Amino acid sequence: MSGAEASPAPVPVTGLSFEDALGELERIVRDLEGGKQKLEDAITAYERGSLLRQHCESKLAEAEMRVQAIVTRADGALSLRNVE
Repeated sequence: MSGAEASPAPVPVTGLSFEDALGELERIVRDLEGGKQKLEDAITAYERGSLLRQHCESKLAEAEMRVQAIVTRADGALSLRNVE
């Protein structure tokens, strides 16, 4: 094959776990901080990073709601309460 090979399409952000999204976001930040990308590649990476950040924030909010749903009763036992 001649010329530059196309890189595989990125996995949709919504299909990533929190850990995978955070890892990819950290890599993007390192690459952007390195300043060696072409402008168009940097813009594309920034756009992907923005989506990853939103996804991570959503996953964290979801986890926080689940943790807040666990309430300690007066006798020390744990119980679950409904979260709306």
